[in-house]
Amino acid sequence: MSAAVVLPRFDAEGRVTGSEAIDLNAPGPWTTPSRPIESRVAFAAAHVVPQVGAENVPGAPAVVDWDSTLAYRHRIWEHGLGVADAMDTAQRGMGLDWAATQELVRRSAAEAASVGARVACGAGTDQLSPDVVAALEPGDAGLAVVADAYREQVHLVQDAGAQVIVMASRALAKVARGPEDYARVYDAVLADAEQPVILHWLGTMFDPALAGYWGSDSVDDATATFLDLIRAHQPRVDGVKVSLLDAAHEVGLRRSLASLPPSDAGTRPRLYTGDDFNYPELIAGDEQGHSDALLGIFAAIYPAASTALQAFDAGDAEGGHKILASTEALGRHIFAAPTYYYKTGIAFLSWLNGFQPGFSLVGGLHSGRSLRHLVELARLADSCGMLLDPPLAAARLRAFLTTNGVTA
Repeated sequence: MSAAVVLPRFDAEGRVTGSEAIDLNAPGPWTTPSRPIESRVAFAAAHVVPQVGAENVPGAPAVVDWDSTLAYRHRIWEHGLGVADAMDTAQRGMGLDWAATQELVRRSAAEAASVGARVACGAGTDQLSPDVVAALEPGDAGLAVVADAYREQVHLVQDAGAQVIVMASRALAKVARGPEDYARVYDAVLADAEQPVILHWLGTMFDPALAGYWGSDSVDDATATFLDLIRAHQPRVDGVKVSLLDAAHEVGLRRSLASLPPSDAGTRPRLYTGDDFNYPELIAGDEQGHSDALLGIFAAIYPAASTALQAFDAGDAEGGHKILASTEALGRHIFAAPTYYYKTGIAFLSWLNGFQPGFSLVGGLHSGRSLRHLVELARLADSCGMLLDPPLAAARLRAFLTTNGVTA
């Protein structure tokens, strides 16, 4: 099979203005680890693959291709990374309904146990329907509904055998009157945690409904509340995932966590970077420390991420950073505004690499990016060696372009 493909170029209004014939590059020099990765803890937040012939249209219940979805997770585990499942990458709140979420948590946890791999799953409040959330009023009654919903999901994840990631809640953002209400709900949720959890702070670029989370639109004030919560529950907090796309803020928070007194086990909460723009520098770190990782982009670049982490393990910090930096342009493109449509790019690259039978997402979300965006994604993936089967990728790109009205 040929790896040659003709890619179009577009003007600002989307008109084809020319084309470029290229031979796709060979994959990067990616390797799988021969022993567990130790220098960083890293999770890839994985997406779900829909059943190609099902009614995965906007508003319909998700119908998941479980074979393809779970096979993708096994590839991540084979590369030495953990899987963060049932997160926003899996379309929580954007196409993955509660019934499918429960099945995903149970299936993913069982598969992880079967190979001795690490899995953490999101616990939120999205079993509350939009109508129920819309009817909630700020105050004690609404807070009780949110806390009970959180507890239900925490128990599901724990019972499945996965680590809990306490996700940000749209419902809580609606009913909380200030920082004290956030503290009250998280106090109740963490009281039910059987093992240390990961707290997730998701910014408005990922979900606009989370404006004012932690009780303030001021990032500094919200951070102070967040740190107070961590101090109050430090033995129950493994770490925090911060998805604000602000490297300077993350470094400051990382240093604040490092200054906390160690727990009885001698540990402090980790900072799991959720910064899909600045992850190379944050994971590489500085003389005062580094971030661990819980990233959606790692679901797209897991072979490169694994190879980089192996370099860090071997003491080659420069080499590890160089590998991650080679994928940064791809990450910034996939997560470009509107950032919450990044799942479309994750699925497109998965399809190009042969890991799902069709380019689609539950809820019809594969329509979230333009043809021009996806063509540029293919160029960037090719440039950093992330097209893992070039002839297959070329064949799929040719078919995709023809279907979308672009012919050589």
